[in-house]
Amino acid sequence: MCKVLNVSSSGYYYWRKHPVGVRQIKHDQLLTHIRQVHTQSQGRYGSPRIANELRDRGVKTSRNRVARLMRKEAIRSIMYKKYRVQTTNSTHNYPVAKNLLNREFTAERPGQNRTADAVGI
Repeated sequence: MCKVLNVSSSGYYYWRKHPVGVRQIKHDQLLTHIRQVHTQSQGRYGSPRIANELRDRGVKTSRNRVARLMRKEAIRSIMYKKYRVQTTNSTHNYPVAKNLLNREFTAERPGQNRTADAVGI
């Protein structure tokens, strides 16, 4: 059977004697608490808020542990980008440069029309 599963016999018998470790049991319990808080927050809470909420409920844990378990189980918060209006202020009092080229971009010889010429005048 060990050849079929491609495992060592000592590893197999150790697994049979110790099927689930204490740490794994605690991780599973913490994951149920994390999922519960995550669903109650409608998926909006990330690891810092979930860790604070668990501490308020009396579960001893750290933010790093919560973040590691959430990353392992692909539990993510919903992140919305804040809406920000990006328009130009057309009522400013700044000086406006004159349009010296007047949209005539063709030149008789190379180097005749330069943008530095229009700014300096």
